[in-house]
Amino acid sequence: MDWMQIISALALAMFIVILFPTVLDRMKNSPKGTSSDWMGFVVPMIVIALFVMLLIALV
Repeated sequence: MDWMQIISALALAMFIVILFPTVLDRMKNSPKGTSSDWMGFVVPMIVIALFVMLLIALV
């Protein structure tokens, strides 16, 4: 391993150590989604999937 890989590995380890407690706190205290929130996500995903399938069918 050269010095650049060692520094990159150390930086990655520091990011994980610093961000991990914050991520746990955010996951515990995050707002819960309602069914209307999920439908606002699912409907556009279905439309996008259908559009992609149409584009694939046209090729």
